[in-house]
Amino acid sequence: MRQTRWLSGALFLLGCSVGPLFGQQIGKFVPIQAGSEVDHALTEINAAPDAAQKLALIEKFAAGPGSEGDYPLVADGLFVDYYIAQKSYDKAFEYGDKLFALDPNSFQNALNMIRAASEKGDVDRLISYGDKAQGILKRYKGSPAPDGTVATEWERQKSQTLESNKDGIAYIQQAVFSGAYQAKDVAKRAGLLTRFAQIFPDSPYASQALGVAATAYRQAQNAPKMLEVANGLLAKDPSNLGMLLLLSDYYSEKGEQLDRAEAYAKKAVAILQTTEKPEGVTDEQWAQQKSLQKGLALSSLAQVNIEKKDNAQAVENLRAAAPLLKPDDGSYARNQYRLGFALLNLKKNAEAKEAFTQAASVNSPYKALAQEKLKTSAGAAPARRKTP
Repeated sequence: MRQTRWLSGALFLLGCSVGPLFGQQIGKFVPIQAGSEVDHALTEINAAPDAAQKLALIEKFAAGPGSEGDYPLVADGLFVDYYIAQKSYDKAFEYGDKLFALDPNSFQNALNMIRAASEKGDVDRLISYGDKAQGILKRYKGSPAPDGTVATEWERQKSQTLESNKDGIAYIQQAVFSGAYQAKDVAKRAGLLTRFAQIFPDSPYASQALGVAATAYRQAQNAPKMLEVANGLLAKDPSNLGMLLLLSDYYSEKGEQLDRAEAYAKKAVAILQTTEKPEGVTDEQWAQQKSLQKGLALSSLAQVNIEKKDNAQAVENLRAAAPLLKPDDGSYARNQYRLGFALLNLKKNAEAKEAFTQAASVNSPYKALAQEKLKTSAGAAPARRKTP
């Protein structure tokens, strides 16, 4: 009996392979008879000593035996591997899309396309191919048992196959998240990360993606989307520290929903007292992070105090926050600027001048504002106003 080799449309034993292959294959499989013309052609391609010769052999195969039956799957996969190895990413995408047209369920091809998009830095393709990969997995999970296969055995096989591909699935999620996270335009970053969370709702990166998206939406001055994403994430995870800080900061600064802002800021302070250090973070880094976050919460709480005309409590919270925020110029300057206003409201003009001087001492958006207050409000009777 002659031996038969089985290859999927995007899995080949080539020296130009783009990287490690993940698990049992999802998608079409192409049987290749050992000793056949196709088998000899693949062996010759594998053994080609240089890239130019390898490409010539792949083209010869594609025009000859690789053009018959299901072998175009094999030929397109050979081109994909070759062009990724040569960093000719647009050509790799061209043949990868051809392969998807022949086999929309090739998980290995999705992996290759995501690797190519990641290496090229093409975040739009990363999201698109990530969506395609997730669709492949969804269809596979829901696929019925083939004729002649017992349903329980098929479910066992699917579970086994998905388990063997868990590293590939994790790679896809990490690559797509990383690409979206690194988008330079904040508005685009926010949209991509929100889309990531929609495509991969069960990913360990989903909550982090939404948290970063909410912050990016605020940076892009898209308050409605920021509130939508942040409140949605907080509804799912009421103890999400990042969203508690973001929303308490936003509402207190706007002078809106002050009771909610106050509750969020107080909850953030309480959570920080019991939150354990994440893996991979040093004790020093964790201490710095916790200090900054507590400072932000106290500063937001103080702004609520100012809005509620409890300036004495505001001064207490702002003074407690100051040393915690000192490493971050922008947060520290804003805190001291707020402190100046609270002290003016208490008619403590000399102390207010000192606070404004501190706000003006570092480079931040509050530098010019504090300098202006030093010029115009020293010794003047304070008129309460909302701080920026």
